[in-house]
Amino acid sequence: MSNKIVVGLVVLAAVIEGLAPGSVPNNLLPLALVVLGLIYAGTAIDAEDATAYLVVVLAVGAAAHADVLNHIHVIGSYLDSIVDQVSVSLYAGVITVLVMRTLNRLKG
Repeated sequence: MSNKIVVGLVVLAAVIEGLAPGSVPNNLLPLALVVLGLIYAGTAIDAEDATAYLVVVLAVGAAAHADVLNHIHVIGSYLDSIVDQVSVSLYAGVITVLVMRTLNRLKG
């Protein structure tokens, strides 16, 4: 249940930051996206079997970097901005997977 809440908050923050960047003062939404990505990966991802998650992160990051959604008339740029914000959260989760795997290797 908590994972669904975190995903919902990520989507909400990404939509707000994607459609109205800078609307929340002091850059709190990008920080919230990073923290939520760290929390999600820590609770929902098995660090020893994170291949599917890492593939999704690479695919979303590549799509965000390539600006592929800009080709959709009228709403493409907005969708691309939202995907950019979601990729921030997903990339933060990669750091959690890295730390968890490292700790598992050090424990033995």
